[in-house]
Amino acid sequence: MEQHRSNSTWRSKLHEIIYEADTPMGKWFDLVLFFMIIVSVILVMLESVKDFDARYHDILLTLEWAITIFFTIEYIARIICIRKPAHYIFSFYGIIDFISTIPLYLSYLVAGSQVFLAVRAFRLLRIFRILKLVQFIGEASQLKTALKASRTKILVFIYVVLILSVIMGTIMYLIESDEAGFTSIPRSIYWTIVTLTTVGYGDIAPQTNIGQFIATVIMILGYGIIAVPTGIVTVEFAKHRGGATDATSDTTVHLNTQSCPTCAVEGHRDGAKYCFNCGSAL
Repeated sequence: MEQHRSNSTWRSKLHEIIYEADTPMGKWFDLVLFFMIIVSVILVMLESVKDFDARYHDILLTLEWAITIFFTIEYIARIICIRKPAHYIFSFYGIIDFISTIPLYLSYLVAGSQVFLAVRAFRLLRIFRILKLVQFIGEASQLKTALKASRTKILVFIYVVLILSVIMGTIMYLIESDEAGFTSIPRSIYWTIVTLTTVGYGDIAPQTNIGQFIATVIMILGYGIIAVPTGIVTVEFAKHRGGATDATSDTTVHLNTQSCPTCAVEGHRDGAKYCFNCGSAL
């Protein structure tokens, strides 16, 4: 009985450090994890530079092994300290953790698997987990709310842009000749989107006066179109920073970083005593 209580205690402490950020140890763990993720991604980029890798290959490999072992221990610890490991293993972050940790081991076990080493860059996605730090929660929550509130407007806007691209692309196909590069409607639509977004690769260019005039109109429209999504999100962000606009709006920012020790679900309200997903005590 005493041993079971002891095991439960150390697992609870380990869970508090790894999954939460309410304690000094939890914050330090997240900061160390953030540093290791950044270093590991830098190593992946440096290894892709052939001259640099040839000169410092042994050092890069040693550092990569140290980081991989760290992430392996962390992955195992995350599995150990929750009551239902499957909830973490098959969760989004659990899959990302596994995919970003396994490539170095595979490179020694499976021939030709070195190509998967670049998958280690997926570790950068793990930074989103560290946004649970209290000083980041407010801004991250407001940005998430603004993006969620803007999604319908942005989707309608993208739909309008696609319609405009199809129409203008079709017109350019009818006006320009094959010699100018407008060999089909899909290729003309591609040119329209490239021009509308002000990218301008230059691989296709209108030759006729009417075509050049239409291209000028599309370029001018492009500057206005780029600003629209930014404006939509900015308005929603300002609205939610200013507070609720009506009785049904909920702009409360919850700073609770507790993670359920049973199912590993996060996002509980401040003062919550039980998990909203499985009902376990927090």
